[in-house]
Amino acid sequence: MNQYSVNELKLVYRILHKNLATHTELMDADFLSDLQALLQKKAMADGVDIGDHGAWDAWLGNEIVSCQIRNDKRSQLN
Repeated sequence: MNQYSVNELKLVYRILHKNLATHTELMDADFLSDLQALLQKKAMADGVDIGDHGAWDAWLGNEIVSCQIRNDKRSQLN
């Protein structure tokens, strides 16, 4: 995956992650797990605290949403 730009990898990750609720099989996909691990390493190399959801979202290019709002909108996946 290192042959692709970080921005392209972020785009693919955002799209896949956004669709977890409708495609729960992605949760067990090795590709998504590997992509997330690679992006987390790159984010940490950029000084991002990946445990901080806002910082992680900002680095990915997502809208920053508070944990309270994130938890209020969370639904149970089957």
